[in-house]
Amino acid sequence: MRIRVLGSSAGGGFPQWNCNCPNCDGLRRRKLMAHARTQSSIAVSANEVDWLLVNASPDILGQIRDTPELQPARAMRDSGIAAVLLMDAQIDHVTGLLMLRERAGALPLLATPEVLSELDSGFPITRLLSHYCGVAPHPVPTDGRTFTAPGLEGIELQAVPLASKPPPYSPFRGNPRPGDNIGLVLRNPATGARVFYAPGLGEVTPELLAIMATCAVVLVDGTFWTGDEMQRLGLSPKAAADMGHLPQSGPGGMIEHLARLPATTRKLLIHVNNTNPILIEDSPERDELTRRRIEVARDGMDIRF
Repeated sequence: MRIRVLGSSAGGGFPQWNCNCPNCDGLRRRKLMAHARTQSSIAVSANEVDWLLVNASPDILGQIRDTPELQPARAMRDSGIAAVLLMDAQIDHVTGLLMLRERAGALPLLATPEVLSELDSGFPITRLLSHYCGVAPHPVPTDGRTFTAPGLEGIELQAVPLASKPPPYSPFRGNPRPGDNIGLVLRNPATGARVFYAPGLGEVTPELLAIMATCAVVLVDGTFWTGDEMQRLGLSPKAAADMGHLPQSGPGGMIEHLARLPATTRKLLIHVNNTNPILIEDSPERDELTRRRIEVARDGMDIRF
């Protein structure tokens, strides 16, 4: 089974179009050892022909161009994207659905009832798409049951409710529901190997850590290095926790939790904000991750399990 990292950045990409933080400015001026990144999304396949798109970022068209496997060209108009699964209703994870409107038939869309509700009302993408290809909604269970995606029976899926935040436009922003944000366990039925994917993660509970410990690969929230990163740079009054993200460093940070996983677990960070120093490949923060055997996901990365 194969995972293709289509995009590894947080919302806005890297460099962000309107940002002149040291990272974005340094990349534009070619003064940093760093690479541009698009907004986070992955694609998963059991046969490398039919793919499950997990989150549809605003950069989806460029990501498809950079991934020939997503265009198998079996007909005059075709796509390897068999279905889309959404982890949440954040704009940087759903706006790309609009770019898929030329699809010949209704787009199978897997999401929790909470996310489907947001996309029917607060940010009514599904209603907009009803005038184009249409959407075939598939509610995702969050009670521990496994499920499959239409046309992708070779991939076993399990949704895990996470502590995080619904989108700023949501009326539930200040009162999150269990289905607003999920992690995803992907299992290869042929080998039993499992991957845990969670680009938005505000808290690692003992129960969640136990699930992560059963996985060969964990691909988790790498948004901020410190909890006050945006505040220190004067870019936002909000801390990482206010945005539903667990920073990597400090007591209780992601690094500390990942250290509790088995030594054999491959650990990767994704959804990296443009302000995060781990984007700089020769930074002390990246060196620290390397010492701890934690990788930073990059666009175009392949993960096989």
